[in-house]
Amino acid sequence: MTIRPSVGDDRGAITALYPDAFPGEDLLPVVGKLMDMPSGVLSLVAVDGETIVGHVSVTDCRLTDADARLALLGPLGVASAYQKQGIGGALVREGHIRLRKAGISHVFVLEDPAYYGRFGFVVETGVAAPFDLPVSWRDAWQSVALDSDAGTPHGTLSVPEPRNDRALWAP
Repeated sequence: MTIRPSVGDDRGAITALYPDAFPGEDLLPVVGKLMDMPSGVLSLVAVDGETIVGHVSVTDCRLTDADARLALLGPLGVASAYQKQGIGGALVREGHIRLRKAGISHVFVLEDPAYYGRFGFVVETGVAAPFDLPVSWRDAWQSVALDSDAGTPHGTLSVPEPRNDRALWAP
């Protein structure tokens, strides 16, 4: 298993992966828009032999009225036949390494706390999501500090266009 940045030729395999990984969700519109962004997205794939079996996107973000370098993780998908083998975790950890080197201080995610807590994510209270979250999702808004010297950010996360869709932040 290797993890590497995605390339243009990976698009078909990446778009095939998400319906398999999440049969009840349509993540392809946001995945496609993120892949079309000319910059500001870290896109990594997990490859088994010649087969792409996992993918993660991490988008550069900012705080309103602040200069902090932040990122939003997601989506993260692993082919159903490869789930529960640590591939998603490997993608998250490799993403953290690359983001830290790029000067990103904090990473945010809106997902299952039981899963993302394994990677140091904790419930976020100082930075608000770009849209109001349902009360039942409050614990799913999380962050992890990649730079302990960066301080604690406060404000509202400002996200690029593909992530700036209220439907992505509501049930």
